[in-house]
Amino acid sequence: MNIPNAIKRNAMDSSLEITIRVGKLGINDSVIDELKQQLKKRKLVKIKVNQGIANGASERKELFSLISSSSESTLVFQRGNIAVFWSGM
Repeated sequence: MNIPNAIKRNAMDSSLEITIRVGKLGINDSVIDELKQQLKKRKLVKIKVNQGIANGASERKELFSLISSSSESTLVFQRGNIAVFWSGM
């Protein structure tokens, strides 16, 4: 999917607030459901994964890909343990 430049810019904006945090329970149905609900209300949702959930860049990338596919969203931006997802609509 081709992501519009305006969406990329907004995703990279540091003023975009983190609205979902993934804690020690990791990714579960409630996190995915919450993401889906938020994506219905806004275009972009920022998620932060607590340290220790995914160690290393490859694990984080895999985790964010899993979130993206499970929520039927697009991963727009990722830096460290923070990622921004877009509904694509």
